[in-house]
Amino acid sequence: MNKLVITAAICGAEVTKKDNPYVPYTIEELAIEAYNAKRAGASIIHLHVREDDGTPTQSKDRFKDAIRAIKAKCGDIIIQPSTGGAVGMSNDERLAPIVLNPEMCTLDCGTVNFGGDAFFKNTENDIIYFSQKIYERGIFPELECFGKMHLDHVLKLHTEKIIKAPLHFSFVLGTRAGQSGTARDFHFLVDSLPENATYTITGIGKYELSLAELAIINGGHVRVGLEDNIYIKKGQLANGNAALVKAVVDIAKKHNRAIASVKEARQLLNLKEAS
Repeated sequence: MNKLVITAAICGAEVTKKDNPYVPYTIEELAIEAYNAKRAGASIIHLHVREDDGTPTQSKDRFKDAIRAIKAKCGDIIIQPSTGGAVGMSNDERLAPIVLNPEMCTLDCGTVNFGGDAFFKNTENDIIYFSQKIYERGIFPELECFGKMHLDHVLKLHTEKIIKAPLHFSFVLGTRAGQSGTARDFHFLVDSLPENATYTITGIGKYELSLAELAIINGGHVRVGLEDNIYIKKGQLANGNAALVKAVVDIAKKHNRAIASVKEARQLLNLKEAS
């Protein structure tokens, strides 16, 4: 079985220090959390950025400063900026970090309700627009899907040559109004993948580590971090992203799945290092 690629989603756009004091806001805090996550076993940093007061932003200058600081501490770590941004941002605002030409970024592949009146808009035209802008710069997209209908839509766009091979998915399961994080739903998605596609599983909240274990057993990759889950176990806050990465490493050891280095992660996902 291939080695396990671990992504650390270190801060997100919604969770705050009131939820967990280890959520990083400042450039220095982001770099420290990224470094600790890499030391624990992560090879990819999924990156949102904040202003120092915690306000989410897609400022290319803020991303540039964060990427520089993370690279200074972490060397060749893969940095994957989010083009999801935060709910309510415009498409061009969300796309701002791609002008920095990262080797990889996210591409959200469908609209999803987040609960209440909050929803994350990604129409077909949005997806096509994002795809064009991302591929124009030679950036590798991680195809973020919140359910089976998003996967099906990606495959249609792939047959129309809008989304290109190789296909690497991120299945985000367990959001309030998205597809659940049960074993049934995991297998439903994974069994629907085309041949040669790769995938990362992102479990939200209580689903984070149970889905991580399913991915480890079934040859997938794993994303964990404070963006998705602030607890190391029920009622106990995680003392940083490294604790969540370490939990995944421990599960992988139990199942004799080796952890990919940064170099090996690039090979497994067909990435070219950013200049």
